[in-house]
Amino acid sequence: MGFSLLPREEEYFTLFTQVTEKIQEAATALVEMMHADPASFEAHSKRIKDAEHACDELTHKVTTKLNKSFITPFDREDIFTLVVALDDVCDYVDAAARAVLMYGITDISDHTKTMAKVIQGQAMEINSAVSMLGKPDGLNQHIVEIHRLENEADDVYFRAIGELFNKSNDPITVIKWKELYEILENATDRCERVANIIESVILKHN
Repeated sequence: MGFSLLPREEEYFTLFTQVTEKIQEAATALVEMMHADPASFEAHSKRIKDAEHACDELTHKVTTKLNKSFITPFDREDIFTLVVALDDVCDYVDAAARAVLMYGITDISDHTKTMAKVIQGQAMEINSAVSMLGKPDGLNQHIVEIHRLENEADDVYFRAIGELFNKSNDPITVIKWKELYEILENATDRCERVANIIESVILKHN
């Protein structure tokens, strides 16, 4: 059983999907950045920033529409919470790219590449889940995969931090990398938060 959709309600689902497409765009650009020549980092970061701005604009569209809508496909509060959680994911992807530039990081670690790839995987699953919101049959497999990927990211994060403190004697290096790893880990957490919100919305309406 899905949500009963009136034509005016469908726009919310379209906007959600557009946000998730921008998250995918940003996450893919981050993966590409982590494998690119450092000379092109700025160009990749700009692509991510553009996607993040687009996410902000779409989030604003959703909140504006909420203020004007008489009927919504599910609770207003849930719509607002979901779109803000989606926007947060893009913010953290952008923050990761900016941290690389800000700290002058050029030698990207394997842990960083793995975490970026995990975020990209979660972004794809979020896009699939959100595109099924109107008819959520089979949606659960995407939720399960987002949680699995988050657990994978946790393992990588703990390994990365452990190695950092064991192998580096330079406090500045430790500070830079710890910050970057935390931002990436926060991005995966935010993806899991999106999954939890979607799960709760589906439970309420089925």
